[in-house]
Amino acid sequence: MTDGKLDLHGAARRRFLSAGLKTGLVTGFGAGLVRPATAGEGQRQLSDRLPPWMRQAGAPFSSYGQPSSHEDGVIRWVSANRDMPGNGASWCPLHELEGIVTPNGLHFERHHNGVPAIDPARHRLLVHGAVDRSLSFRIEDLLRYPLRSRVCFLECGGNSNPGWNRQPSQGRAGYTHGLVSCSEWTGVPLATVLGEAGLQSGADWLIAEGADAFAMNVSIPLRPGWERGLLALYQNGERLRPENGYPLRLILPGWEGVLNVKWLRRLHVADRPAMVRNETAKYTELLPSGKARQFTHTMEVKSLITRPSAGMRLPGPGLYALSGLAWSGNGRIRRVEVSVDGGDTWREAALEEPVLPYCFTRFRLPWRWGGGVSRIASRAVDETGAVQPTRAELIARRGRHGFFHYHAIVTWEIDEEGSVGQVYDRRSDAPDGELDIDAGWF
Repeated sequence: MTDGKLDLHGAARRRFLSAGLKTGLVTGFGAGLVRPATAGEGQRQLSDRLPPWMRQAGAPFSSYGQPSSHEDGVIRWVSANRDMPGNGASWCPLHELEGIVTPNGLHFERHHNGVPAIDPARHRLLVHGAVDRSLSFRIEDLLRYPLRSRVCFLECGGNSNPGWNRQPSQGRAGYTHGLVSCSEWTGVPLATVLGEAGLQSGADWLIAEGADAFAMNVSIPLRPGWERGLLALYQNGERLRPENGYPLRLILPGWEGVLNVKWLRRLHVADRPAMVRNETAKYTELLPSGKARQFTHTMEVKSLITRPSAGMRLPGPGLYALSGLAWSGNGRIRRVEVSVDGGDTWREAALEEPVLPYCFTRFRLPWRWGGGVSRIASRAVDETGAVQPTRAELIARRGRHGFFHYHAIVTWEIDEEGSVGQVYDRRSDAPDGELDIDAGWF
C-alpha cells in the first residue's frame, strides 16, 4: 500500500525479486548492463552536447496519434491466399510488445473474404428464431444500453499450428504464435438482448452470422454463450476498427476466435447446430481412436516466452529478464513455471497483476546466461489444474493429423553466439509420419 493505494507495480517487482532471490539470480542485476558516465561526460550531456531534438521546436499536434518512426518495424505479418487476397490472416508481433493489452492496430486478423465497408447507419442486428419476439437493433439503439467492459484474449483455433509439423518453425514468436491478442472490449451483454427477445423451450443453440461477403456463420451453445457473451462496440476505449468487426462483433471470452463473429448482423436461436463449414469441414479433427473432435470451443491453457525468442540474439553472457505470456480459456492462470535446461528442472515465475480470467497474464523470471547452449521454455497451469502439455503428450492425446488447438510447450534454444531459435523438446523430437501443415484453413 502507498498512501492508501494498492501498489501493483511494487507487488509485481517484489514477486520478481523473490523469484530471483530463491535462485540466487538477482544480486547485481544491473552490473555490466549500464556503463557509468564520467563526470566530464555527464557535464557535456547537460550543456554543450545537447542532441538536436533539444535545440529545435517539436512537431505540431496531430488529430490521431501514430507510433514513432523508429518503431515502424513493429507490424502485423500478413499471410493471405494468393488468388483471394481477402482470405488469410495477419499475426500480432507478440515478441515486440509488453504488458497484456494489444494495441488496436496490431491485433491479429483472420478474414475469409476481406473487410467489409459497413455504413453503421444502415447496419442492423436481427435476433430471431426460437424467441418470444423477433427484434431488430440499430447501432444507435445498442449504444443507448448500459455497457460493460471485459479484458480478455481472443485466439484463432489455428494459432501455433506449425507445431504439428516435423520440423519446428523458425519464425518470430509472434509470427508463429501471434494469432492471439488481448483487448478491453466494451458493449452490451448478450444476456440483455436475448432476455428482451425471450427464449422458448428447446432453445439450445445460437447461430451467429456476420455481414461480410463470406457471410461467416457458426453455431454456439446457448447457455455458456448467454453467460459470457458480449456484443462489443468498442475495443480498448475506441470504436471497433473495420478489421476487428466494426460496427459490431460478438465476443465470447475464452472460446476460439471463429466463434467471435465480426460484423455481427444476425443471431438465430435454434434447437440444434447449423453444421456449417466452420464446424464440419473445418475445426473438426480426426483423433487416434478414429472419432472426430468437434465443437471444441474452449482454448486450452498455454504460455510462451516472448523475450528472448526466435530470431533474437543475446549480446553476451550475463543476467536477463525472461518475459512471456500465459492464458487459458478455462479461467485464470494459477502458475507459470520456466525451465532453462530443456525441461529437466522448473522454477516458478512471477505473475504480474492483474491476473484476470480469460486474459493474458504476463510472467517474468530473472536468469543468468553463462554463454553455453541453453534451452528455455515455459509451462502454464490454470485455475482448474490443467497443465500445458509437452509436444509428445499432445500428439499422444490428439494424434498426428491435427491442425487446430495446438497448445504444447514451446522451447527456444540459445546457441553459444547468443542466437535464439525454436527446437522441439528432446523428448518429443519429430516422430515419424507427421504431416506438414499447409494453408488449407484458408
